[in-house]
Amino acid sequence: MAHERAPGLKDVAKAAGVSVTTVSRMLNGSLDLPAATKQRIDEAISALKYQPNPHARRLSRGRSDTIGLVVPDIANPFFATMVAAVEEAANDLGLAVSLYATLNRTGREVAYLRLLEHNHVDGLVFVTNHPDDGELAALINRTGKVIVVDEDVPLAMVPKLFSDNLQGGYLAGRHLAEFGHRNVLFVGGPDAMISTQRRFNGLRSGLQERFGEAFSIRRYSGEYTVACGREMARRFLEEGSPATAIFASSDEIAIGMIEVLREHGISIPDDLSIIGFDDVSPLHLFAPPLTAIRQPVRAIGRRALSLLLETNWQESEVLATEELVPVEIVVRNSVAPPSTRNKQR
Repeated sequence: MAHERAPGLKDVAKAAGVSVTTVSRMLNGSLDLPAATKQRIDEAISALKYQPNPHARRLSRGRSDTIGLVVPDIANPFFATMVAAVEEAANDLGLAVSLYATLNRTGREVAYLRLLEHNHVDGLVFVTNHPDDGELAALINRTGKVIVVDEDVPLAMVPKLFSDNLQGGYLAGRHLAEFGHRNVLFVGGPDAMISTQRRFNGLRSGLQERFGEAFSIRRYSGEYTVACGREMARRFLEEGSPATAIFASSDEIAIGMIEVLREHGISIPDDLSIIGFDDVSPLHLFAPPLTAIRQPVRAIGRRALSLLLETNWQESEVLATEELVPVEIVVRNSVAPPSTRNKQR
């Protein structure tokens, strides 16, 4: 038997005939209302047996009731899905979300972090997609009330939330090994990024578990973009790499690579196997459907907001914790045993 959903701010607001923001601001003491309006809200709370969220109230009391969400690119399906999840979770708590797209540029990231310094938002869910030279970490540490998500800012002393990239790489390596692939090409983001490092190390671990030291991994580094995928595929073809399988560590890279490989008559998986990472794009519609490591991006977005609200920012020293979200492999049809044909690439 399903449990009934606990009443939320939206339910109270609807019953009282006011906005969610009005209810939220009344509860945190930042808004004076006419007596009749306040009475309607109190009666709705009583009738619904509504229990206010103490974490949300602690974060936003006397402030803007607005959470900042900083992402590199809202056109990327991965980040777009995360944005939707954060928006949905915030709406349930009567909090607004201010979205800032940085184009993955440090200058824009710095500008948005400074909004928090000036109290324009109550806290930030911060996502970057490039290595940090220390500038972002210094600003995050000075500002506080920031949750670092998806990619690390190594010297930032705040809570962090990542997918289990090491496990994801391991699952990819184990799957390729099960099909007999000993020569694998890894295509990742910048080498300094935690996602690249951990996905590569996991891949190596998965292959090593099956083959000992009798395997080889060639490694290309670039960006998590379709354009990078195209460039890496051209490089792969020009070099005549002996790899029989590719681990493309993002949907975008995989899509770009497949585009170029098809142009050159490379059949997947008959000539070359490939595994992607993210599984946010409609990879099941590809021909063949693409096997990928799935990141639970909506769960990551919801958990990021919860972590921001749960953290006691009043403590003199907030711990730089790291929380990992499990990933899974979604097996489709893009991996097969190494081709016996000596196809000239």
